[in-house]
Amino acid sequence: MPLDATGTRAKLIAAGERHFAIDGIHGAQMRHIVRDAGQANDSAVHYHFGSRAGLLIAICQHHIDEMRPDRDRRLALQSESPELQTVITDLVRPTAERLHTRSGRYFLRITAQLAGHAGVRDGMAPPRMIGPALRAQLEQVQQICMRSMPAALAGERVAVMVGALTTALAERAVAIDEGLEFALDEDTFVANVEAMLVAALLAPVPAEAPN
Repeated sequence: MPLDATGTRAKLIAAGERHFAIDGIHGAQMRHIVRDAGQANDSAVHYHFGSRAGLLIAICQHHIDEMRPDRDRRLALQSESPELQTVITDLVRPTAERLHTRSGRYFLRITAQLAGHAGVRDGMAPPRMIGPALRAQLEQVQQICMRSMPAALAGERVAVMVGALTTALAERAVAIDEGLEFALDEDTFVANVEAMLVAALLAPVPAEAPN
């Protein structure tokens, strides 16, 4: 591998997250990413990441790796049977911290696009797209929900939760980058999102739910 390969990969990841966030994971053009990364060869993405999907995975992996120490620390500090509020807080806070950097905000905008394809409902989420610590947290949520509802319904609620969380954070990220004013400061915004997620997860089980 060339000596500057690490630097080139970092530049492609930075350009890729910007274009995937702004232009969309399906709309972003590889030639624009390559150009913004300062590369002359249009095959740079393929050379370093194998494909468009490989670049997207690398972007997600970068942020997942950055969040993992905080997630691991929070998991280690939990009691043996944590309350749902604690589990949700420990899940949300590391992700919400991404709001503090432009790179992190781009990542949040990307995850909102990926949420529907995350494989949460069927438990088949690719490990590189979630990471072991986040997977453990999602499993915690599902296990708590399953105390009061069928597994299929619990899985559906976790999937809806992921969609709601990623959408809320992505919209906040866009608003920050556009310089908009907020009715809620960040701490209140995050706490309110957490409270809403807990309430939604523990909503009464519908009579039509499968046994």
